[in-house]
Amino acid sequence: MKVVVGITGGIAAYKAPELVRLLKKAGHEVRCAATGHALQFVTRVTLETVSQNPLYSDLFASGSTEHISLKDWGDMLVVAPATANIIGKAASGIADDALSTLILAFSGKPVVMAPAMNSLMWSHPAVQHNIATLKGWGIRMVGPAEGELACGVNGIGRMAEPEEIAETVLSSFHQPLSTQKWLVTTGPTYERIDSVRFIGNYSSGKMGFALAQALADAGAEVELVSGPTSLAINHPRVTLTRVESAREMYTAATTIFPNCKGAILSAAVADYRPSECADHKLKKKGDEGMTLTLVQNPDILASLGSTKTQEQTLVGFALETDHELENAHGKLQRKNLDYIVMNSLRDKGAGFGVDTNKVTIISRDGHHIESPLLSKQEVAKMIVETVTH
Repeated sequence: MKVVVGITGGIAAYKAPELVRLLKKAGHEVRCAATGHALQFVTRVTLETVSQNPLYSDLFASGSTEHISLKDWGDMLVVAPATANIIGKAASGIADDALSTLILAFSGKPVVMAPAMNSLMWSHPAVQHNIATLKGWGIRMVGPAEGELACGVNGIGRMAEPEEIAETVLSSFHQPLSTQKWLVTTGPTYERIDSVRFIGNYSSGKMGFALAQALADAGAEVELVSGPTSLAINHPRVTLTRVESAREMYTAATTIFPNCKGAILSAAVADYRPSECADHKLKKKGDEGMTLTLVQNPDILASLGSTKTQEQTLVGFALETDHELENAHGKLQRKNLDYIVMNSLRDKGAGFGVDTNKVTIISRDGHHIESPLLSKQEVAKMIVETVTH
């Protein structure tokens, strides 16, 4: 594997050469990127010698696109030490030097940060807010941000040792789903009434995009079928197919699923559609009302449940407002699911249009796993780990 090690201007930068050495010893290719301040603590010669590659430290020295070529080259970016400054830049989308530009360019690939700073800086609410933001985006923190080094011999804010950082990096390359293909559906469906109006719902698609990212990060090839959303995903193992209606999603899902190890259907699919769709904008007729005749859409989840093999895993979602567990169990049985993920609109911070979720994962044998209120990225990882074990 190919690892880019980013070094910032903290005193812990003197440990970076040892981290590079450990990664090289484990058989990985390493290239380094450093800020100007980092080179006050560790020299260019040292970093180029231990990595056996040229150092990237000047955004304009060899052309303005080296951050893109490094991103294309690397499988993972590790920032150690990660100062409060670089953490704040990354959380705010600031790219004003070689390393901060590289961090933004690394979207869609794993990024690990090892925070290192004075204890007062570490405890500042702005720093903690920035760290929470980056974790919500899927950036992994090793060391104080995870709580292991919050006290004791290492001290608050001190960077994790190179051995711990290297272990985190090496474990990240274990991808248990590397031989599997998964289907994920997400977002709403729009069922047209006429050329400008439709029946829809408030689903943002955020949960499904997070699930696709989590599956891909675990090594799976992912076919993501999304209803109308403003979201995008940039991951080499995710293929995005955009659809509008329930029937379009049905066609895509039933075509893709036979070649998959499993499917997670998180889309909020309309149960009904207008029986007729006008090819023009319908005009209001005086004070008369409008009557829409609705017909049932194909049931994607039930269709996949009726065709799945014993080797396949099928996961559905249930958004409930009352009798939540009873309804979710019934849906799991009726549609021949292996798992169902239930969330309730009664739970504040869960459901449509928010960045958090709180779920209960129910297996075919009735076992329940409940999550607290977490970011949708964290919930997605929990779901993936549960249904692919």
